[in-house]
Amino acid sequence: MRKKIFLFLITISIAITPDVFAQRATSKTVKKTAQKKAAQTKKAPAKKPVARRPVTKNSIAAAVSQIRGGQYLAAANNLLALSRRNELKKDRAQIKFLLGVTLMELNLNQVAAFQFVDAIKSGDQRFVRRALEKLLIVTDKLGDETLLNYTIQRIDVNSLPKQNQDLLFFRLGEIKQKAKQYSEANKYYSRVSSKSRYHLNALYNLGLTQAEAGQTELALSTFRRLVNTRASASVTDTTKVAAQMAIARTLYQKKDWDGSIEAYSQIPRDHTLWHDAVFEQSWAMLRAARFRSALSNAQTLHSSYYDDFYIPESLLLRSIVYLYICKYDEMEKVLSLYDKQYASVEKQIRGFISGRNTAESYYQEVEKAYAYRFGGGKQVKGRLPYLVTRQITNEGNVRRSLGYIQKVVQEKKLIEEDSRIRSLSIGAYSLKLLNNRLKGAKLNTGNMVKAHLQNMATELADLNEQASFARYEMINGKKETLKKRIVEKDINDSTQTDERNRSFYAKNGYEYYPFQGEFWLDEIGNYHYLGKQSCE
Repeated sequence: MRKKIFLFLITISIAITPDVFAQRATSKTVKKTAQKKAAQTKKAPAKKPVARRPVTKNSIAAAVSQIRGGQYLAAANNLLALSRRNELKKDRAQIKFLLGVTLMELNLNQVAAFQFVDAIKSGDQRFVRRALEKLLIVTDKLGDETLLNYTIQRIDVNSLPKQNQDLLFFRLGEIKQKAKQYSEANKYYSRVSSKSRYHLNALYNLGLTQAEAGQTELALSTFRRLVNTRASASVTDTTKVAAQMAIARTLYQKKDWDGSIEAYSQIPRDHTLWHDAVFEQSWAMLRAARFRSALSNAQTLHSSYYDDFYIPESLLLRSIVYLYICKYDEMEKVLSLYDKQYASVEKQIRGFISGRNTAESYYQEVEKAYAYRFGGGKQVKGRLPYLVTRQITNEGNVRRSLGYIQKVVQEKKLIEEDSRIRSLSIGAYSLKLLNNRLKGAKLNTGNMVKAHLQNMATELADLNEQASFARYEMINGKKETLKKRIVEKDINDSTQTDERNRSFYAKNGYEYYPFQGEFWLDEIGNYHYLGKQSCE
Protein backbone atom coordinates (compact mmCIF):
# COMPACT_ATOMS: atom_id res chain seq x y z
CA MET A 1 0.00 0.00 0.00
CA ARG A 2 2.79 2.41 0.94
CA LYS A 3 4.54 1.50 -2.30
CA LYS A 4 1.50 2.36 -4.36
CA ILE A 5 1.19 5.70 -2.64
CA PHE A 6 4.86 6.52 -3.23
CA LEU A 7 4.59 5.61 -6.92
CA PHE A 8 1.49 7.79 -7.20
CA LEU A 9 3.27 10.81 -5.71
CA ILE A 10 6.22 10.34 -8.07
CA THR A 11 3.84 10.21 -11.00
CA ILE A 12 2.17 13.47 -9.93
CA SER A 13 5.49 15.25 -9.47
CA ILE A 14 6.70 14.16 -12.89
CA ALA A 15 3.43 15.32 -14.40
CA ILE A 16 3.53 18.82 -12.96
CA THR A 17 7.25 19.57 -13.20
CA PRO A 18 7.32 20.78 -16.88
CA ASP A 19 4.51 23.31 -16.19
CA VAL A 20 6.18 24.68 -13.07
CA PHE A 21 9.48 25.16 -14.85
CA ALA A 22 7.63 26.78 -17.77
CA GLN A 23 5.94 29.20 -15.38
CA ARG A 24 9.23 30.07 -13.71
CA ALA A 25 10.92 30.68 -17.09
CA THR A 26 7.99 32.77 -18.25
CA SER A 27 8.02 34.92 -15.10
CA LYS A 28 11.74 35.58 -15.54
CA THR A 29 11.24 36.56 -19.20
CA VAL A 30 8.36 38.86 -18.31
CA LYS A 31 10.41 40.43 -15.55
CA LYS A 32 13.33 41.10 -17.91
CA THR A 33 11.02 42.49 -20.58
CA ALA A 34 9.34 44.77 -18.03
CA GLN A 35 12.72 46.03 -16.82
CA LYS A 36 13.79 46.71 -20.40
CA LYS A 37 10.58 48.61 -21.15
CA ALA A 38 10.94 50.58 -17.94
CA ALA A 39 14.43 51.63 -18.98
CA GLN A 40 13.13 52.72 -22.38
CA THR A 41 10.30 54.61 -20.73
CA LYS A 42 12.76 56.63 -18.62
CA LYS A 43 14.67 57.61 -21.75
CA ALA A 44 11.59 58.65 -23.80
CA PRO A 45 8.31 58.74 -21.86
CA ALA A 46 5.36 57.82 -23.97
CA LYS A 47 2.98 60.70 -24.88
CA LYS A 48 -0.58 60.22 -23.93
CA PRO A 49 -3.02 61.36 -26.63
CA VAL A 50 -4.78 64.63 -25.66
CA ALA A 51 -8.48 64.36 -25.94
CA ARG A 52 -9.86 67.49 -27.63
CA ARG A 53 -13.45 68.31 -27.35
CA PRO A 54 -15.01 68.16 -30.81
CA VAL A 55 -15.93 71.60 -32.16
CA THR A 56 -18.84 71.96 -34.50
CA LYS A 57 -21.11 74.72 -35.72
CA ASN A 58 -23.21 73.99 -32.66
CA SER A 59 -20.56 75.93 -30.70
CA ILE A 60 -21.21 79.01 -32.83
CA ALA A 61 -24.94 78.53 -32.39
CA ALA A 62 -24.43 78.36 -28.62
CA ALA A 63 -22.57 81.68 -28.71
CA VAL A 64 -25.39 83.22 -30.75
CA SER A 65 -27.85 82.04 -28.10
CA GLN A 66 -25.73 83.72 -25.44
CA ILE A 67 -25.80 86.97 -27.41
CA ARG A 68 -29.56 86.81 -27.76
CA GLY A 69 -29.83 86.15 -24.03
CA GLY A 70 -27.75 89.24 -23.22
CA GLN A 71 -24.78 87.21 -21.98
CA TYR A 72 -22.34 89.34 -23.96
CA LEU A 73 -19.23 88.77 -21.86
CA ALA A 74 -19.56 84.97 -21.90
CA ALA A 75 -20.33 85.05 -25.63
CA ALA A 76 -17.30 87.25 -26.35
CA ASN A 77 -14.99 84.95 -24.41
CA ASN A 78 -16.34 81.86 -26.20
CA LEU A 79 -16.16 83.48 -29.63
CA LEU A 80 -12.55 84.53 -29.04
CA ALA A 81 -11.69 80.89 -28.27
CA LEU A 82 -13.55 79.71 -31.38
CA SER A 83 -11.72 82.23 -33.57
CA ARG A 84 -8.46 80.49 -32.68
CA ARG A 85 -9.58 76.97 -33.64
CA ASN A 86 -8.23 75.65 -36.94
CA GLU A 87 -11.24 73.41 -37.37
CA LEU A 88 -13.43 76.49 -37.80
CA LYS A 89 -11.21 78.32 -40.26
CA LYS A 90 -13.98 78.44 -42.85
CA ASP A 91 -16.31 80.03 -40.29
CA ARG A 92 -13.81 82.59 -39.00
CA ALA A 93 -15.45 85.54 -40.79
CA GLN A 94 -18.75 84.76 -39.09
CA ILE A 95 -17.06 84.29 -35.71
CA LYS A 96 -15.14 87.58 -36.03
CA PHE A 97 -18.28 89.44 -37.06
CA LEU A 98 -20.23 88.06 -34.10
CA LEU A 99 -17.34 88.86 -31.77
CA GLY A 100 -17.30 92.45 -33.02
CA VAL A 101 -21.05 92.83 -32.47
CA THR A 102 -20.69 91.42 -28.94
CA LEU A 103 -17.82 93.78 -28.09
CA MET A 104 -19.89 96.73 -29.29
CA GLU A 105 -22.51 95.75 -26.72
CA LEU A 106 -19.76 95.81 -24.08
CA ASN A 107 -18.72 99.33 -25.20
CA LEU A 108 -15.34 98.03 -26.36
CA ASN A 109 -15.55 99.81 -29.71
CA GLN A 110 -11.84 99.85 -30.53
CA VAL A 111 -11.48 96.11 -29.93
CA ALA A 112 -14.66 95.53 -31.94
CA ALA A 113 -13.29 97.56 -34.85
CA PHE A 114 -10.42 95.15 -35.35
CA GLN A 115 -12.78 92.17 -35.44
CA PHE A 116 -14.77 93.81 -38.23
CA VAL A 117 -11.56 94.57 -40.15
CA ASP A 118 -10.60 90.89 -39.92
CA ALA A 119 -14.04 89.88 -41.17
CA ILE A 120 -13.69 92.30 -44.12
CA LYS A 121 -10.20 91.05 -44.97
CA SER A 122 -11.45 87.47 -45.07
CA GLY A 123 -13.31 88.28 -48.27
CA ASP A 124 -16.32 86.23 -47.18
CA GLN A 125 -19.10 88.12 -48.97
CA ARG A 126 -21.70 86.86 -46.49
CA PHE A 127 -20.24 89.15 -43.84
CA VAL A 128 -18.14 91.82 -45.61
CA ARG A 129 -21.04 94.22 -46.19
CA ARG A 130 -22.41 93.84 -42.67
CA ALA A 131 -18.93 94.20 -41.16
CA LEU A 132 -18.35 97.41 -43.14
CA GLU A 133 -21.62 98.82 -41.86
CA LYS A 134 -20.68 98.09 -38.24
CA LEU A 135 -17.14 99.35 -38.75
CA LEU A 136 -18.47 102.65 -40.06
CA ILE A 137 -20.49 103.09 -36.86
CA VAL A 138 -17.71 102.25 -34.38
CA THR A 139 -15.04 104.31 -36.14
CA ASP A 140 -17.39 107.28 -36.17
CA LYS A 141 -17.84 106.88 -32.40
CA LEU A 142 -14.09 106.62 -31.88
CA GLY A 143 -13.11 109.40 -34.27
CA ASP A 144 -10.40 107.17 -35.74
CA GLU A 145 -9.80 108.78 -39.13
CA THR A 146 -7.47 106.03 -40.38
CA LEU A 147 -10.03 103.26 -39.93
CA LEU A 148 -12.80 105.56 -41.06
CA ASN A 149 -11.08 106.23 -44.38
CA TYR A 150 -10.36 102.50 -44.70
CA THR A 151 -14.08 101.82 -44.34
CA ILE A 152 -15.31 104.56 -46.66
CA GLN A 153 -13.04 103.44 -49.49
CA ARG A 154 -14.65 99.98 -49.45
CA ILE A 155 -18.30 100.62 -48.73
CA ASP A 156 -21.20 100.99 -51.15
CA VAL A 157 -23.67 103.70 -50.16
CA ASN A 158 -26.61 101.79 -51.59
CA SER A 159 -25.79 98.75 -49.47
CA LEU A 160 -26.27 100.68 -46.23
CA PRO A 161 -29.54 101.03 -44.32
CA LYS A 162 -31.15 104.45 -44.69
CA GLN A 163 -30.24 105.54 -41.16
CA ASN A 164 -26.52 105.03 -41.83
CA GLN A 165 -26.36 106.64 -45.26
CA ASP A 166 -26.31 110.17 -43.81
CA LEU A 167 -23.20 109.31 -41.81
CA LEU A 168 -21.45 108.11 -44.96
CA PHE A 169 -22.50 111.18 -46.99
CA PHE A 170 -21.15 113.45 -44.27
CA ARG A 171 -17.82 111.65 -44.04
CA LEU A 172 -17.45 111.53 -47.82
CA GLY A 173 -18.04 115.28 -47.88
CA GLU A 174 -15.23 115.77 -45.35
CA ILE A 175 -12.82 113.71 -47.45
CA LYS A 176 -13.65 115.67 -50.61
CA GLN A 177 -13.36 118.96 -48.73
CA LYS A 178 -9.87 118.10 -47.47
CA ALA A 179 -8.91 117.22 -51.03
CA LYS A 180 -10.22 120.67 -52.12
CA GLN A 181 -12.79 119.01 -54.38
CA TYR A 182 -15.42 121.54 -53.33
CA SER A 183 -18.17 120.75 -55.81
CA GLU A 184 -18.06 117.04 -54.89
CA ALA A 185 -18.01 117.91 -51.19
CA ASN A 186 -21.07 120.14 -51.56
CA LYS A 187 -22.99 117.35 -53.31
CA TYR A 188 -22.40 114.96 -50.42
CA TYR A 189 -23.17 117.55 -47.72
CA SER A 190 -26.39 118.46 -49.51
CA ARG A 191 -27.51 114.82 -49.45
CA VAL A 192 -27.46 114.63 -45.64
CA SER A 193 -31.06 114.51 -44.44
CA SER A 194 -32.43 117.41 -42.41
CA LYS A 195 -33.58 114.85 -39.81
CA SER A 196 -30.10 113.39 -39.39
CA ARG A 197 -27.94 114.17 -36.38
CA TYR A 198 -25.22 115.08 -38.88
CA HIS A 199 -27.37 117.73 -40.57
CA LEU A 200 -26.07 120.77 -38.64
CA ASN A 201 -22.43 119.77 -39.10
CA ALA A 202 -23.06 119.12 -42.79
CA LEU A 203 -24.70 122.53 -43.16
CA TYR A 204 -21.75 124.25 -41.47
CA ASN A 205 -19.21 122.39 -43.63
CA LEU A 206 -21.26 123.21 -46.71
CA GLY A 207 -20.86 126.91 -45.92
CA LEU A 208 -17.13 126.44 -45.38
CA THR A 209 -16.61 124.74 -48.72
CA GLN A 210 -18.58 127.50 -50.44
CA ALA A 211 -16.41 130.13 -48.76
CA GLU A 212 -13.22 128.25 -49.64
CA ALA A 213 -14.40 128.05 -53.25
CA GLY A 214 -14.90 131.84 -53.29
CA GLN A 215 -18.71 131.62 -53.32
CA THR A 216 -19.09 134.10 -50.48
CA GLU A 217 -22.76 134.99 -51.09
CA LEU A 218 -23.76 131.32 -51.06
CA ALA A 219 -21.67 130.78 -47.94
CA LEU A 220 -23.33 133.69 -46.14
CA SER A 221 -26.75 132.33 -47.06
CA THR A 222 -25.84 128.88 -45.72
CA PHE A 223 -24.42 130.20 -42.43
CA ARG A 224 -27.45 132.46 -41.86
CA ARG A 225 -29.73 129.51 -42.48
CA LEU A 226 -27.78 127.60 -39.83
CA VAL A 227 -28.12 130.46 -37.34
CA ASN A 228 -31.87 130.59 -37.98
CA THR A 229 -32.11 126.83 -37.48
CA ARG A 230 -30.67 127.33 -33.97
CA ALA A 231 -32.70 130.44 -33.20
CA SER A 232 -34.39 128.87 -30.17
CA ALA A 233 -31.09 127.55 -28.74
CA SER A 234 -29.20 129.31 -25.93
CA VAL A 235 -26.99 132.31 -26.62
CA THR A 236 -23.86 130.23 -26.06
CA ASP A 237 -24.97 127.32 -28.26
CA THR A 238 -21.74 126.28 -29.97
CA THR A 239 -23.34 125.58 -33.35
CA LYS A 240 -24.99 128.99 -33.42
CA VAL A 241 -21.83 130.81 -32.25
CA ALA A 242 -19.64 128.96 -34.76
CA ALA A 243 -22.04 129.90 -37.56
CA GLN A 244 -21.97 133.55 -36.44
CA MET A 245 -18.16 133.48 -36.46
CA ALA A 246 -18.28 132.02 -39.96
CA ILE A 247 -20.52 134.89 -41.09
CA ALA A 248 -18.04 137.44 -39.70
CA ARG A 249 -15.11 135.70 -41.39
CA THR A 250 -16.91 135.48 -44.71
CA LEU A 251 -17.71 139.19 -44.57
CA TYR A 252 -14.05 139.86 -43.86
CA GLN A 253 -13.20 137.70 -46.88
CA LYS A 254 -15.51 139.95 -48.92
CA LYS A 255 -13.65 143.00 -47.50
CA ASP A 256 -16.86 144.22 -45.96
CA TRP A 257 -15.03 145.55 -42.91
CA ASP A 258 -17.97 147.25 -41.20
CA GLY A 259 -20.25 144.25 -41.71
CA SER A 260 -17.54 141.97 -40.37
CA ILE A 261 -16.98 144.14 -37.28
CA GLU A 262 -20.71 144.08 -36.52
CA ALA A 263 -20.89 140.30 -36.98
CA TYR A 264 -17.95 139.72 -34.63
CA SER A 265 -19.56 141.90 -31.97
CA GLN A 266 -22.47 139.41 -31.76
CA ILE A 267 -20.26 136.66 -30.33
CA PRO A 268 -21.21 136.30 -26.61
CA ARG A 269 -18.53 137.15 -24.07
CA ASP A 270 -18.93 133.94 -22.08
CA HIS A 271 -18.22 131.67 -25.03
CA THR A 272 -14.76 130.22 -25.71
CA LEU A 273 -14.76 131.74 -29.21
CA TRP A 274 -15.08 135.29 -27.87
CA HIS A 275 -11.34 135.84 -27.54
CA ASP A 276 -10.79 134.71 -31.14
CA ALA A 277 -13.62 137.01 -32.22
CA VAL A 278 -12.00 140.02 -30.52
CA PHE A 279 -8.65 139.27 -32.15
CA GLU A 280 -10.11 138.85 -35.63
CA GLN A 281 -12.35 141.88 -35.19
CA SER A 282 -9.24 143.96 -34.44
CA TRP A 283 -7.89 143.21 -37.91
CA ALA A 284 -11.17 144.29 -39.45
CA MET A 285 -11.00 147.52 -37.42
CA LEU A 286 -7.48 148.16 -38.64
CA ARG A 287 -8.55 147.64 -42.26
CA ALA A 288 -11.49 150.00 -41.66
CA ALA A 289 -9.11 152.60 -40.13
CA ARG A 290 -10.95 152.48 -36.80
CA PHE A 291 -7.77 152.77 -34.79
CA ARG A 292 -9.22 153.64 -31.41
CA SER A 293 -11.52 150.62 -31.47
CA ALA A 294 -8.62 148.39 -32.55
CA LEU A 295 -6.57 149.61 -29.60
CA SER A 296 -9.45 148.97 -27.22
CA ASN A 297 -9.54 145.37 -28.42
CA ALA A 298 -5.75 145.10 -28.16
CA GLN A 299 -5.89 146.03 -24.48
CA THR A 300 -8.56 143.37 -23.88
CA LEU A 301 -6.56 140.71 -25.73
CA HIS A 302 -3.53 141.26 -23.52
CA SER A 303 -5.20 141.44 -20.15
CA SER A 304 -3.67 139.15 -17.51
CA TYR A 305 -6.41 136.54 -17.99
CA TYR A 306 -5.05 135.76 -21.48
CA ASP A 307 -1.35 135.51 -20.58
CA ASP A 308 -1.27 131.86 -21.67
CA PHE A 309 -2.73 132.55 -25.12
CA TYR A 310 -0.43 132.37 -28.14
CA ILE A 311 -1.21 135.63 -29.99
CA PRO A 312 2.03 137.20 -31.27
CA GLU A 313 0.23 138.80 -34.22
CA SER A 314 -1.97 140.87 -31.91
CA LEU A 315 1.09 142.66 -30.48
CA LEU A 316 2.33 143.47 -33.96
CA LEU A 317 -1.16 144.64 -34.91
CA ARG A 318 -1.18 146.92 -31.89
CA SER A 319 2.23 148.34 -32.78
CA ILE A 320 1.05 149.06 -36.34
CA VAL A 321 -1.94 151.00 -35.01
CA TYR A 322 0.38 153.07 -32.82
CA LEU A 323 2.54 153.67 -35.89
CA TYR A 324 -0.48 154.97 -37.84
CA ILE A 325 -1.38 157.43 -35.09
CA CYS A 326 2.28 158.33 -34.44
CA LYS A 327 2.35 157.10 -30.83
CA TYR A 328 5.97 156.03 -31.06
CA ASP A 329 6.62 155.73 -27.34
CA GLU A 330 3.65 153.36 -26.97
CA MET A 331 4.76 151.48 -30.05
CA GLU A 332 8.20 150.94 -28.56
CA LYS A 333 6.67 149.53 -25.37
CA VAL A 334 4.60 147.06 -27.38
CA LEU A 335 7.57 145.90 -29.48
CA SER A 336 9.61 145.43 -26.30
CA LEU A 337 6.77 143.34 -24.90
CA TYR A 338 6.76 141.28 -28.08
CA ASP A 339 10.50 140.60 -27.77
CA LYS A 340 10.08 139.63 -24.14
CA GLN A 341 7.25 137.16 -24.78
CA TYR A 342 8.03 135.66 -28.18
CA ALA A 343 11.66 136.17 -29.16
CA SER A 344 12.75 133.57 -26.62
CA VAL A 345 9.88 131.25 -27.58
CA GLU A 346 11.31 130.71 -31.04
CA LYS A 347 14.68 129.75 -29.53
CA GLN A 348 13.04 127.28 -27.16
CA ILE A 349 11.08 125.65 -29.98
CA ARG A 350 14.11 125.36 -32.24
CA GLY A 351 16.18 123.99 -29.38
CA PHE A 352 13.59 121.30 -28.71
CA ILE A 353 13.26 120.38 -32.40
CA SER A 354 17.02 120.18 -32.90
CA GLY A 355 17.38 117.79 -29.95
CA ARG A 356 17.16 114.03 -30.34
CA ASN A 357 13.59 113.78 -29.19
CA THR A 358 11.37 110.84 -30.06
CA ALA A 359 7.80 111.15 -31.29
CA GLU A 360 6.70 110.06 -27.82
CA SER A 361 8.55 113.05 -26.30
CA TYR A 362 6.61 115.43 -28.54
CA TYR A 363 3.37 113.74 -27.53
CA GLN A 364 4.18 113.97 -23.81
CA GLU A 365 4.70 117.73 -24.03
CA VAL A 366 1.25 118.28 -25.51
CA GLU A 367 -0.37 115.68 -23.25
CA LYS A 368 0.62 117.77 -20.21
CA ALA A 369 -1.12 120.84 -21.64
CA TYR A 370 -4.18 118.82 -22.64
CA ALA A 371 -4.49 117.25 -19.19
CA TYR A 372 -4.21 120.67 -17.54
CA ARG A 373 -6.79 122.28 -19.82
CA PHE A 374 -9.40 119.55 -19.86
CA GLY A 375 -8.45 117.13 -17.10
CA GLY A 376 -8.70 119.55 -14.21
CA GLY A 377 -5.27 118.61 -12.87
CA LYS A 378 -2.35 120.79 -11.85
CA GLN A 379 -0.19 122.40 -14.47
CA VAL A 380 3.00 120.40 -15.03
CA LYS A 381 5.96 122.36 -16.33
CA GLY A 382 7.25 120.98 -19.60
CA ARG A 383 10.30 121.62 -21.72
CA LEU A 384 8.24 123.90 -23.98
CA PRO A 385 6.34 127.03 -22.87
CA TYR A 386 2.72 126.34 -21.96
CA LEU A 387 1.41 128.96 -24.40
CA VAL A 388 3.04 126.94 -27.21
CA THR A 389 1.71 123.52 -26.20
CA ARG A 390 -1.69 125.03 -25.40
CA GLN A 391 -1.87 126.45 -28.92
CA ILE A 392 -0.94 123.10 -30.47
CA THR A 393 -3.80 121.38 -28.63
CA ASN A 394 -6.11 123.72 -30.58
CA GLU A 395 -4.86 122.43 -33.93
CA GLY A 396 -7.57 120.38 -35.62
CA ASN A 397 -5.70 117.15 -36.30
CA VAL A 398 -3.97 117.15 -32.90
CA ARG A 399 -7.22 117.88 -31.08
CA ARG A 400 -8.99 115.02 -32.87
CA SER A 401 -6.12 112.63 -32.23
CA LEU A 402 -5.99 113.52 -28.53
CA GLY A 403 -9.74 113.02 -28.31
CA TYR A 404 -9.39 109.60 -29.92
CA ILE A 405 -6.64 108.62 -27.49
CA GLN A 406 -8.84 109.60 -24.57
CA LYS A 407 -11.58 107.28 -25.83
CA VAL A 408 -9.15 104.38 -26.10
CA VAL A 409 -7.84 105.14 -22.60
CA GLN A 410 -11.42 105.07 -21.28
CA GLU A 411 -11.99 101.72 -22.99
CA LYS A 412 -8.85 100.33 -21.39
CA LYS A 413 -9.93 101.68 -17.99
CA LEU A 414 -13.31 100.00 -18.38
CA ILE A 415 -11.57 96.61 -18.68
CA GLU A 416 -9.08 97.22 -15.87
CA GLU A 417 -11.79 98.25 -13.42
CA ASP A 418 -14.08 95.30 -14.20
CA SER A 419 -12.69 92.14 -12.56
CA ARG A 420 -15.07 89.94 -14.59
CA ILE A 421 -13.64 91.09 -17.93
CA ARG A 422 -10.06 91.34 -16.69
CA SER A 423 -10.00 87.74 -15.46
CA LEU A 424 -11.09 86.25 -18.80
CA SER A 425 -9.14 85.60 -21.99
CA ILE A 426 -11.11 88.31 -23.79
CA GLY A 427 -9.90 90.82 -21.19
CA ALA A 428 -6.22 89.98 -21.60
CA TYR A 429 -6.61 89.96 -25.39
CA SER A 430 -8.35 93.37 -25.36
CA LEU A 431 -5.78 94.99 -23.08
CA LYS A 432 -2.92 93.83 -25.29
CA LEU A 433 -4.66 95.17 -28.39
CA LEU A 434 -5.50 98.52 -26.77
CA ASN A 435 -1.97 99.01 -25.45
CA ASN A 436 -0.56 98.50 -28.94
CA ARG A 437 -3.15 100.88 -30.39
CA LEU A 438 -2.37 103.55 -27.80
CA LYS A 439 1.33 103.29 -28.52
CA GLY A 440 0.75 103.77 -32.25
CA ALA A 441 -1.69 106.65 -31.75
CA LYS A 442 0.69 108.49 -29.43
CA LEU A 443 3.56 108.16 -31.88
CA ASN A 444 1.33 109.44 -34.68
CA THR A 445 0.22 112.40 -32.55
CA GLY A 446 3.84 113.13 -31.64
CA ASN A 447 4.70 113.44 -35.34
CA MET A 448 1.78 115.86 -35.78
CA VAL A 449 3.07 117.96 -32.86
CA LYS A 450 6.56 118.07 -34.35
CA ALA A 451 5.17 119.30 -37.68
CA HIS A 452 3.20 122.06 -35.94
CA LEU A 453 6.24 123.12 -33.92
CA GLN A 454 8.28 123.41 -37.09
CA ASN A 455 5.57 125.60 -38.65
CA MET A 456 5.36 127.69 -35.49
CA ALA A 457 9.12 128.26 -35.46
CA THR A 458 8.98 129.36 -39.11
CA GLU A 459 6.04 131.65 -38.37
CA LEU A 460 7.81 133.25 -35.40
CA ALA A 461 10.93 133.83 -37.49
CA ASP A 462 8.76 135.70 -40.01
CA LEU A 463 7.00 137.68 -37.28
CA ASN A 464 10.34 138.59 -35.72
CA GLU A 465 11.37 140.06 -39.06
CA GLN A 466 8.14 142.05 -39.18
CA ALA A 467 8.78 143.29 -35.65
CA SER A 468 12.22 144.46 -36.77
CA PHE A 469 10.67 146.20 -39.76
CA ALA A 470 8.09 147.86 -37.52
CA ARG A 471 10.88 149.07 -35.25
CA TYR A 472 12.65 150.56 -38.28
CA GLU A 473 9.46 152.38 -39.26
CA MET A 474 9.12 153.63 -35.70
CA ILE A 475 12.65 155.07 -35.72
CA ASN A 476 12.04 156.58 -39.13
CA GLY A 477 8.77 158.11 -37.90
CA LYS A 478 10.49 159.62 -34.90
CA LYS A 479 13.09 161.12 -37.21
CA GLU A 480 10.45 162.66 -39.46
CA THR A 481 8.60 164.06 -36.46
CA LEU A 482 11.78 165.70 -35.19
CA LYS A 483 12.37 167.23 -38.62
CA LYS A 484 8.91 168.77 -38.54
CA ARG A 485 9.48 170.14 -35.09
CA ILE A 486 12.72 171.68 -36.20
CA VAL A 487 10.95 173.62 -38.94
CA GLU A 488 8.30 174.52 -36.30
CA LYS A 489 5.41 172.79 -37.94
CA ASP A 490 2.46 172.16 -35.72
CA ILE A 491 1.50 168.57 -35.18
CA ASN A 492 -2.12 167.94 -35.82
CA ASP A 493 -3.54 166.43 -32.64
CA SER A 494 -6.89 165.45 -34.08
CA THR A 495 -8.06 162.18 -35.55
CA GLN A 496 -10.19 161.43 -38.56
CA THR A 497 -11.38 158.04 -37.42
CA ASP A 498 -13.91 156.62 -35.03
CA GLU A 499 -15.55 159.97 -34.28
CA ARG A 500 -18.19 158.60 -31.99
CA ASN A 501 -19.08 160.57 -28.91
CA ARG A 502 -20.05 159.44 -25.42
CA SER A 503 -23.76 159.50 -26.23
CA PHE A 504 -23.23 156.85 -28.93
CA TYR A 505 -21.62 154.41 -26.49
CA ALA A 506 -24.17 155.13 -23.76
CA LYS A 507 -26.94 154.41 -26.27
CA ASN A 508 -25.30 151.08 -27.16
CA GLY A 509 -25.02 149.83 -23.61
CA TYR A 510 -21.58 151.11 -22.59
CA GLU A 511 -21.04 153.10 -19.43
CA TYR A 512 -18.28 155.64 -18.91
CA TYR A 513 -16.83 156.62 -15.59
CA PRO A 514 -14.11 159.15 -14.66
CA PHE A 515 -10.67 157.84 -15.52
CA GLN A 516 -7.11 159.01 -15.93
CA GLY A 517 -4.90 158.41 -18.92
CA GLU A 518 -5.90 157.06 -22.31
CA PHE A 519 -7.50 153.79 -21.25
CA TRP A 520 -10.41 152.84 -19.04
CA LEU A 521 -10.99 149.27 -17.86
CA ASP A 522 -14.25 147.89 -16.58
CA GLU A 523 -14.69 144.87 -14.31
CA ILE A 524 -14.87 142.28 -17.10
CA GLY A 525 -11.85 143.42 -19.09
CA ASN A 526 -13.52 145.67 -21.68
CA TYR A 527 -11.06 148.42 -22.59
CA HIS A 528 -11.87 151.69 -24.31
CA TYR A 529 -9.14 153.73 -25.96
CA LEU A 530 -9.84 157.46 -26.12
CA GLY A 531 -6.44 158.73 -27.15
CA LYS A 532 -5.99 161.04 -30.12
CA GLN A 533 -3.92 160.93 -33.25
CA SER A 534 -0.53 162.60 -33.02
CA CYS A 535 0.29 162.65 -36.73
CA GLU A 536 -0.05 165.75 -38.82
